[in-house]
Amino acid sequence: MNLIIAVVQALWIILPAYAANASAVIVGGGKPIDGGRIWKDGRRVLGDGKTWNGLFAGTFMGMTVGFTLAFVARYLDLNSLNIFGLNDFGGFPLMLPIIFSICFGGLCGDIIESFFKRRAGKKRGEDWYGFDQLDFVFGALLFSFITSALIHFLTGENWFLESIKTEHIIMVVIITPFLHILANKIYKKTKKLNKK
Repeated sequence: MNLIIAVVQALWIILPAYAANASAVIVGGGKPIDGGRIWKDGRRVLGDGKTWNGLFAGTFMGMTVGFTLAFVARYLDLNSLNIFGLNDFGGFPLMLPIIFSICFGGLCGDIIESFFKRRAGKKRGEDWYGFDQLDFVFGALLFSFITSALIHFLTGENWFLESIKTEHIIMVVIITPFLHILANKIYKKTKKLNKK
């Protein structure tokens, strides 16, 4: 598989999870998922950064991006312009549960990582390199794999196995940490500028 094509396809598929993860930070706030509870180690279960608003609004924003990508890919297919083989997430109606699983799964991966981050004694906003950058990727991949397996029993189609190759996973795992760190630096600088 051509390297550039593999990178473009991989980023295309994971972009809804990127959007969900970024949106959860921007539109989050409100009631924390853990309700302020303390774990037996004396630390918060998740912390104030993981909220119901972030989970649901982030999922919605990510799905909006995903639906847009699906329609663009379908349009390119119909007009023989899809030179990169961009994925339409199974087309309608299969794209509904697939895109949901990518977005919601990505945010669940972030929430699970937050639980272990608290156990490791890391504070909210403190960097935990490797984990902070890939938690949502693995969550998105796991949830979309499970969703595809369930759909496979109903339809005989398995979107995950048909669409995501080993090369795609490798590309996402290599590229995402760099993009995540860059996006966080931009976000933190923007916050500082807005406070001035």
